[in-house]
Amino acid sequence: MQTLFDLVVYQKAVELRKNIQRISADFPKHEEYSLKAQIKRSARSVPANIAEGYGRFHYQENIQFLRIARGSVFETVDHLGTASEEGFINNETKQQLIEDCLQLVKVINGYILYLKKRKTEMDE
Repeated sequence: MQTLFDLVVYQKAVELRKNIQRISADFPKHEEYSLKAQIKRSARSVPANIAEGYGRFHYQENIQFLRIARGSVFETVDHLGTASEEGFINNETKQQLIEDCLQLVKVINGYILYLKKRKTEMDE
């Protein structure tokens, strides 16, 4: 039986969280309770929602939490844009992290499709 930690989608979400933690450490002190807190919160939300959905044991609930995780990925993308505009990260870092985010969205979408298929098979 596969565990949460075996899921590629979870592993990629944790990797994103770690990368956001790393880059946000260099944000200015005055951003401690604004952009820095927001980007860390949105990035932390991704693996947390994947984990919560996994723990629900019902396909539809799991899918709903994956949708929330996907939304948090896009929130993180927006925060990366703001960080770049404010000069807290360079364009190369922003582009790489956005690419990582978009890859993660593809993996989330694939997992959602897999769960929908499994649900349909179970209903038959």
